Amino acid sequence: MAPQRILLNLGLDLTLAALALPAALALAAPGTWPPALWWAGGLPGALLAFTAAALPLRLPRQYWRYVGLPDLLPVVAASAAAAALFWAGLLLAGGWRPPNPAFPLLHAGVLAALLGGARLLGRLQSAHRAGPASDVPAQPVLLAGGGDAADLFLRALIAQRAPGYRVEGILAPRARQRGRRILGVPILGTVEDAGAVLDALRAESRLPALLVLADPALSGAALESLLDAADRHGVPVRRAPRPTSLDPASARPQATARRLELRPVSIEELLDRPQVPLDREGMARLIQGRRVLVTGAGGTIGSELARQIAALGPSTLTLLDHGEFALYEIDLELSETHPGITRRPVLADVRDEPRLRRLMEEIRPELVFHAAALKHVPMVENDPLEGLLTNALGTRLIADAARANGCRAMVFISTDKAVNPTSVMGASKRLAEMYCQALDMQARQGMANGSGGMRCVTVRFGNVLGSTGSVVPLFRRQLERGGPLTVTHPDMRRYFMTVREAVGLVLQASVIGAEDRADQPPELKDGGIFVLDMGKPVKIVDLARRMIRLAGLQPDDDVEIRFTGLRPGEKLFEELFHGKEAPSPTQFPGLLVATPRTADAALVGRAIDEIASAARGGQARLALAGLARLVPEFEHAPNTPAAGRA
Repeated sequence: MAPQRILLNLGLDLTLAALALPAALALAAPGTWPPALWWAGGLPGALLAFTAAALPLRLPRQYWRYVGLPDLLPVVAASAAAAALFWAGLLLAGGWRPPNPAFPLLHAGVLAALLGGARLLGRLQSAHRAGPASDVPAQPVLLAGGGDAADLFLRALIAQRAPGYRVEGILAPRARQRGRRILGVPILGTVEDAGAVLDALRAESRLPALLVLADPALSGAALESLLDAADRHGVPVRRAPRPTSLDPASARPQATARRLELRPVSIEELLDRPQVPLDREGMARLIQGRRVLVTGAGGTIGSELARQIAALGPSTLTLLDHGEFALYEIDLELSETHPGITRRPVLADVRDEPRLRRLMEEIRPELVFHAAALKHVPMVENDPLEGLLTNALGTRLIADAARANGCRAMVFISTDKAVNPTSVMGASKRLAEMYCQALDMQARQGMANGSGGMRCVTVRFGNVLGSTGSVVPLFRRQLERGGPLTVTHPDMRRYFMTVREAVGLVLQASVIGAEDRADQPPELKDGGIFVLDMGKPVKIVDLARRMIRLAGLQPDDDVEIRFTGLRPGEKLFEELFHGKEAPSPTQFPGLLVATPRTADAALVGRAIDEIASAARGGQARLALAGLARLVPEFEHAPNTPAAGRA
């Protein structure tokens, strides 16, 4: 604060202190007035006492226009101290003093009232000064979220000179809050009552123009129910800024309050589920101080693995990817967010055996997270041999090179498309699963014999929301162009999970599978695979409709949904378990275990080599026949061109 402003504040406070003294005398002893000479020493003494009390409490440095309860506490303390000092001075001087022994309390009360009142007036006077005036009438809104979130949103509106929104009512999280008010705005019901509240407002011709979500924790099923109620009345839903960006006191004092910017609700918030409790200590114990390699580090899963692993403090973090720009991006991000972590970006292909062998000999990773893969089903159907070489051979080469160099554990990221596969992508991932399962069983048997070996932890899950090449970014691009949104089939369903949740559970599975724990699922001894609990599958056409509504538009009226037919290798329903894989729950929330059929590691390894040899020779029919022998449940979709390619 500028020195001149501090002096001005001190001058105003001294003026108020000078007014407080005669007011307190009049209240303490009506009809009794001190002699004229008394004022020559009494008034300067009162001002001196106030200055001595106010300066240590930094009263002159307060911004009156941003005053709040924390600022009023020093005002009260300074008033009490100033009154006590002045009374002590009167006692020591031995001259005239008010006959009422309650004078010090009255003096402190009057002084606090004047100082606090002046500050509150300054706060009120500064209200509605932010931003230019506007002739556009404020939109009536219904606010979802009580307590601090609603309070901060309303205060942020008060700080606007011409607020764009007028809150008509609040939907609070708890029923006991119904009927109360926050800053004069009534609480009309709970979030679950949204439909009934909107019905009542429509009946009164007071339907809001917007429903604003003030509570940042409102997501998942509760949010979807709220959106359904709003949809029935044609009320758009928007998300308020986070509370920390709404607090007027958090802004720079010299700046004017910014206009409130509401944003659309994202589809990720709808499918977000309650946070599963994770063993963070176990993750830190597994990762901290160890050499870690992440393959496919530039992809959606790989990059999130790199972020969460970097936060756990590895001694070195090697990032491997075949895509130059994707690798550059994640390396740059980690250099900014975790500059203390020793990183090494490696541009390499998981199919290049000599390169992988040299790299593993050099970095000698203790933990490998293998996320590199070709994952897009139609693209792999167009070039099936590439999928076989990357997904099956690449996984084997990574696992063999890591094991040969003393790796403690390898974590393999699989997919629900490996279950009863109809695509080359899914079958190639199932083949990779079989090899990793066989290696893990071999290591566990070796441990029983005293030899040990590298653990292979396989984690299988469905679609990651918003990942590269997935349906959500596609729908967003199509919405930006005005549609149509293309869905292959009206009955197509998929499992979805946020990338943050999926990677957190992958790390949790890594802790359980890589360590020797008493609570380890017994199925792991038989080649068990961790399967993430994905919840219920989502119809893709419902996802499309919801995204259109979240954009403030109406399906079929504003944006067309067009059905294009199944693509090569696609299934209507994805599965997380094969019919002969009995899913077993674990004591770890979000994790299940499947015990699929297993095979000998050497047998699967030789089969992968034979398939890879045929793939390198361009013999698609021979390679796919070998794949079908190893994965007998593989039934190639009839609409794929790959099956007939020689």
